[in-house]
Amino acid sequence: MRREGAKGDEIIEALIANSKTFDKKFQLSQEKYKLKKQKKYAPKLLLRRPFARSICEAYFKKYPARIGFLRVDALSLLLTMANVTAYSDVLVVDMVGGLVTGAVAERLGGTGYVCNTYKGNSPYPVEMVRMFNFSDKVIERIVQSSINELSSAKTASPEENNQQEGVYNSEINISEPSTSDMVEDTPVTAEATVVDIVVPESKIIKSPKAGANASKEAIEMWKENGFSSLIMAAQDQDPWSLAKDVLPLLSYSAPFAIYHQYLQPLATCMHNLQQGKMAINLQITEPWLREYQVLPSRSHPHMQMSSFGGYVLSGIRISTT
Repeated sequence: MRREGAKGDEIIEALIANSKTFDKKFQLSQEKYKLKKQKKYAPKLLLRRPFARSICEAYFKKYPARIGFLRVDALSLLLTMANVTAYSDVLVVDMVGGLVTGAVAERLGGTGYVCNTYKGNSPYPVEMVRMFNFSDKVIERIVQSSINELSSAKTASPEENNQQEGVYNSEINISEPSTSDMVEDTPVTAEATVVDIVVPESKIIKSPKAGANASKEAIEMWKENGFSSLIMAAQDQDPWSLAKDVLPLLSYSAPFAIYHQYLQPLATCMHNLQQGKMAINLQITEPWLREYQVLPSRSHPHMQMSSFGGYVLSGIRISTT
């Protein structure tokens, strides 16, 4: 029938008509039989706009190791504990392929900044951000900068700015000739000179790319005011080795949330933060999720589900002095 060009519904009706046991089945069994044949002969495709939950669930089911076994409830807990809201400047240490970076940018909605920081010279890949299909306005708010650049950036004081302006003005006065000299040196000719006007060729405007380097003005602003929150998801690194470098970049009373697949690294980080009096309200949370099947007279928990979703360390940064 397929070779003759029959539709999927026609094939299913023919299979039901030729089945000897279909009428003897219960109504539930008949529905399951129809669904099974529909998936084979008449599949349906539903297009949906990508967002953080759908991307996280898809990767968690197929490639969980790429996102550090970060479940969707743990991702939502990270955003909540870090208090990610509009017009926030969020510092992110993303080693899960850009999933956390995209989720933060989605919640900001084109306001504030998402700064993806890293150790060393090479930034962490954020290829998952392109799956969110963000607009240019949102992509421009996703930047990156190394920890060394954020730590070593310095803002010039008003006195230094005045001194620089004075030196600049003196250089202008010395280098610029007077108008009388210019008039004397310029020969007077009766003929008008023809100037060739070269029209520049039209350049192709490329769309912005996520993860561009942060501007110097933004780095100086973050050095002066600090970031409003911090999210870390680095399953291949020790949380404490990163936290002691990035926590000073936050403003005082800024919340932070650190995700890790295992409990012991977060417990060590929490102990060191308590000993150094760097944060308060420290707590380690283990998210727990149970999915339910909701059908008429057949609502019950799923038979197979994930029993582990990692751990989240949260707290509030304070001054150590």
